[in-house]
Amino acid sequence: MLATIRNVYCVGRNYKLHAEELGNAVPKSPMIFMKPTHALVPMDGGDIVLPGGYGQVHYEAELVVRIGAAYERGMKAAALVSDFALGIDFTLRDLQEELKQKQHPWLKAKGFRAAAPLTRFLPAAGTEILEAASFSLRINDDEVQRGHVRDMIFDVQTLIDHIGGHYGLAEGDVIYTGTPAGVGRIADGDRMALYWGEEQLGSCRVCLA
Repeated sequence: MLATIRNVYCVGRNYKLHAEELGNAVPKSPMIFMKPTHALVPMDGGDIVLPGGYGQVHYEAELVVRIGAAYERGMKAAALVSDFALGIDFTLRDLQEELKQKQHPWLKAKGFRAAAPLTRFLPAAGTEILEAASFSLRINDDEVQRGHVRDMIFDVQTLIDHIGGHYGLAEGDVIYTGTPAGVGRIADGDRMALYWGEEQLGSCRVCLA
């Protein structure tokens, strides 16, 4: 399924408490960046190898929606979102801060291999299902993040209109919709599991190399 994904759009600072915990201003319009498809990796219970030589590696759990048709202005999200999953936006935080200070792009801190793990997808029969449950991340069985679409600064329709209008959206594109508060540092050997309500959708063990 990951092989059919075309573009990986990501939304920064889409939860107010997350922006505040990092000392960032709350944005007035969606902040969009991208990851290469080479960053995608399945959360199928196996090991995920991440670069350990750049300082802290932070986890950011996110709801991910997949687009099932070509975007045209005025289209409703319910007609475009085919299914959804959960994912992790891994960030080399120390490197990101260094790049920001130099006013350089974030790609090296956000787009490395295995920087975008994804769980299995669930069908989205209308976007109402995205409001049916919260999602959460557990590390070594301890919950560290919990989010819900109602807490997003920019809802899914706004994100689709913004991304589709500025950059284009088509079948196979995915959107990482932003992370709630609670981001933190991952350690070598940590076990991560993503839950939709009480249902585990994917897990992995982190190896820092």
